Amino acid sequence: MGNFEEYTQQSEPNKREKAEVWKTAIGLQQVDGLKPSGYLIATARQNIEGDITIEEVKQLIDSYYKQHPVKDTENRTEEADKVSARIAQILGEKTFSFSPAEYLSIHRRLFQDIYTHAGKIRDYNITKQEWVLNGETVLYASAESLKTTMEYDFRQEKQFSYRGLNSTKTIQHIADFVSGLWQIHPFGEGNTRTTAVFTIKYLRTFGFEVNNSLFEEHSWYFRNALVRANFNNLTKNIHATKEYLLRFFSNLLLGENHILKNREMLVNFQSAQNIADNAPKSNICTLNCTLEEHFVLEFLKTNPKATQKDIAINIKKSERTVKTITSSLQQKDLLERKNGKRNGFWLVKNN
Repeated sequence: MGNFEEYTQQSEPNKREKAEVWKTAIGLQQVDGLKPSGYLIATARQNIEGDITIEEVKQLIDSYYKQHPVKDTENRTEEADKVSARIAQILGEKTFSFSPAEYLSIHRRLFQDIYTHAGKIRDYNITKQEWVLNGETVLYASAESLKTTMEYDFRQEKQFSYRGLNSTKTIQHIADFVSGLWQIHPFGEGNTRTTAVFTIKYLRTFGFEVNNSLFEEHSWYFRNALVRANFNNLTKNIHATKEYLLRFFSNLLLGENHILKNREMLVNFQSAQNIADNAPKSNICTLNCTLEEHFVLEFLKTNPKATQKDIAINIKKSERTVKTITSSLQQKDLLERKNGKRNGFWLVKNN
């Protein structure tokens, strides 16, 4: 998209953080084929520069559409502008509660005054024709079971422990949870955008630095991957697969380089390439590392002289935990300390 690149590449941290949030907020509109206006882009730049607050952005957008009523509602530009500003506000906040109430609250905040059912669980059954399924639909949860099903999924996830899981199994479990939550589809409209915002906020509670460019550039891939993870048609030999969703999350959280192409998810797509061509290009083996260990290795690759305190600040853990992690990595022969404690440095071994 190219929006706000000058801020994300060279700017001061505060501006860069705001720009990344805006890139995600605008990129997520692609899941419903929406495109924000030039006015929204210009207003967002004022916010990034620090000239106006996010509340003032929302007020300006509201005033703009009161003065310039949209006659052509086909493009839903007003919705894209307002929801982008609201996503930017939510992602900029340092608050989160892992609960169905939070999930519903995000939907309400994103779509109030846009949908009459904002923040409400749908009371009707739905189908959606999907491009990636050649017009067929995923089977979504029935209206009668939505509340119970959603509460069950949240309860199971809250009780689940990620402790000791290597990065591969962690990513798989995250994909399972997000896929299941999306398939419940408690909202008539705006389900994917709400799920994406909730997911980003949830992942941050683990200390993840979410790769915002993935949601900016590949939000439609994210939605199609969720569709493929929840669609079966055994008469046509089509089986639900999380392969594409795992690629997305591996890129998002581990900085891997899986190729993300929507056409490969089409149910009748015949790939001429071996699936191995899309193997991750990460230099670090993640199969025998926890996510915390992976983050330490990635940090030390570019900061070999970092102290235990530096590492602790970066991964948001105690120095005692960092000492345990570095010891574990040394035992796995993935990390080595050179030249002693005082004047030494860390050597990451690319196994």
